[in-house]
Amino acid sequence: MSQSTASRTVAGRSTTPPGGGPRRRKHPLLGKNPFGLLLSAPYLIFVLAVFAYPLVFAFWMSFHDYFFAAPGAAVDRPFVGLDNFREVLADPAIIRSFGNVGVFLLINVPLTVILSLMLATALNKAVRFRTFLRVAYYVPYVTASVAVVGVWIFLFSGNGLVNQILGPLAPDPAWLINEDWAMPTIAIFVTWKGLGFFILLYLAALQNVSEELYEAASTDGAGRIRSFFSVTVPGVRPATVLVLLLSTVTGANLFTEPYLLTGGGGPNGASSSPVLMMYQRGIEQGSPDTAAAIGVILVIGVLILAFIQRKLAGGDES
Repeated sequence: MSQSTASRTVAGRSTTPPGGGPRRRKHPLLGKNPFGLLLSAPYLIFVLAVFAYPLVFAFWMSFHDYFFAAPGAAVDRPFVGLDNFREVLADPAIIRSFGNVGVFLLINVPLTVILSLMLATALNKAVRFRTFLRVAYYVPYVTASVAVVGVWIFLFSGNGLVNQILGPLAPDPAWLINEDWAMPTIAIFVTWKGLGFFILLYLAALQNVSEELYEAASTDGAGRIRSFFSVTVPGVRPATVLVLLLSTVTGANLFTEPYLLTGGGGPNGASSSPVLMMYQRGIEQGSPDTAAAIGVILVIGVLILAFIQRKLAGGDES
C-alpha cells in the first residue's frame, strides 16, 4: 500500500475528505466564509439603510393616516387600512400618470433594446473612428440632465430647429406643450440620453460571443442579417434581459425629465409620472401617506413587469 493510500485509510475509514483537504466548518450564522461576509457588510448596511428601510417604512405609511410633524412630537397616526389606496385609485390624475408611464415604457424600452444592440454590434466591428463613436454615444449619459434639457427645449420649441426642418409637418402646438406628443418626446429624450450605458452593456456581452460561431454560420451560407439573428441575438440574451430590466425600472421611476422639460407634468398632466405625483402629493401637498400608496402600487407593478419580461426573454435560462 502506498503512503498516500495509507494516509487516506485508517482501520478501513477515510481520514481525508473527498475534496483532498481539511473540510471547512460551516458557521450556523456566518456560513462557510465569514471573511467574505465581513467584506460585503458595508454594502449590505448601505442597501438596508437606503433601500430596504425606506421601502418597509413606505409600506407602513400607506396603511396609516400619516402626516408630517415637528421632530420629536408625539402624534397619533391611526391605521386606516386600504383608504389611501382607494383614494389613489379614485384619482383620475394619478391613474393618468400610470397610463403616461405605460406609454413611455412602450416607446422607451423597445427603442433602447433595439438601438443599443444594433449600435453595439456596429461598434464592435473594426470601423473607422470606433473609439470616438463609443465616447460620443456615452457622453450624453454622463452629462447632467439639467445641462441637456435646455438644448432639447430649444430643439423642440415652437420656433425650434426640429419644427423649422419639418415645416408644415410639425405638430401644432409644439412637441412639449402638445398633449399627444409630450410623453413620446420625453421617451425619445430618455432613450437618447441613456443609450451609451446600454451600448456598453452589449459591447461587454459581445466579447463573449465566439467568432467560431460566426465562421460556422458563414460556412452554412448565412449573411450578416441572418448571422445577427442566429448568432448575435441568442449570444447576448443575458445582456438583453438585463437591459430590459434596467430600462423598465429606470423608466418607471421617471421624474427629472417631465419635471424639467414640461414644467412638472404638463400640459394638463399629459406627461406626469407616478414618481412625479408622489413628489407633488407627498412634498408639495403634504400627504405622504397617499404618496406612499402610489409608491407601493408602482413597486408591485414594476415587479410584475420584471417577472413577465424574464419569462418572455428567457431570463431563467440565462
